[in-house]
Amino acid sequence: MSHFAINLTAFFTTLFCLLQSFTGQYDAQEKTTVFIGHRGYSSEHVDNTEESFAAAAEKGFSGCETDVRVTADGELLLAHNSTLEYEDGTELEVATHTLAELTEKPLKNKYNKNKVYACPFARYLEVLKENGMFCFIELKSDFTNEEIDKIYQTVVDTYSLDKVSIQAMNLDRVTRFKERHPDMPLMYCAGGWDEENIEAALENGLDVDLEIYKFDPAIVARFHEKGLRVAVWTANTRRDVSYCLSLGVDFIESDTRPGLRRAK
Repeated sequence: MSHFAINLTAFFTTLFCLLQSFTGQYDAQEKTTVFIGHRGYSSEHVDNTEESFAAAAEKGFSGCETDVRVTADGELLLAHNSTLEYEDGTELEVATHTLAELTEKPLKNKYNKNKVYACPFARYLEVLKENGMFCFIELKSDFTNEEIDKIYQTVVDTYSLDKVSIQAMNLDRVTRFKERHPDMPLMYCAGGWDEENIEAALENGLDVDLEIYKFDPAIVARFHEKGLRVAVWTANTRRDVSYCLSLGVDFIESDTRPGLRRAK
């Protein structure tokens, strides 16, 4: 399908779903869709912190997405970027510093006066378990087999396999994880529409995470036919959420409360 056809389909689908949303006909779909706080409630809190995850729970999200990296001493820490920015103006690279060094001082916080700290992976799982939330876990670097095993075992020891999904934008990272732990739910962050990426996910039996408005809506049906789940990121307006609900996706990722009408 051409990109023009995809955009045209998306336009009419959006128009249809907006009309439906005005008449309140998406209540049933909202009850079955899991709303995921993108790095927690990241529009009002430092992302990937315990405070951000707790705030997402308070605001009604049903889950949270996070990013995991490995420290110099082999520990698992949350960080979207390769470096962390601190309140004192310094910046430390996750891969070249120990967990103790990375968590000993407060992070830069532009949202409020609270002291917030880098969050270990296990603590993320604990916070979400306390709130009964679903966990999206994105692999932000290449992991050794031992590190893959450590992520898996931390999930098993701290929470539950049926409440998590391991993700990566690099297909090899996901398939390597699957080879070692086929019982772990896995998701390929394919981004925008690309037939090669879509086919790769389908062939490998992977759930998929797609960027909003950048894919053929019929793709959702293709994954559902194979019993696979579809997530969409990042829906930050009512229009975005209505569009995602119209597609019947399983997960909607959002940075902000306005993109979430009601989390059931």
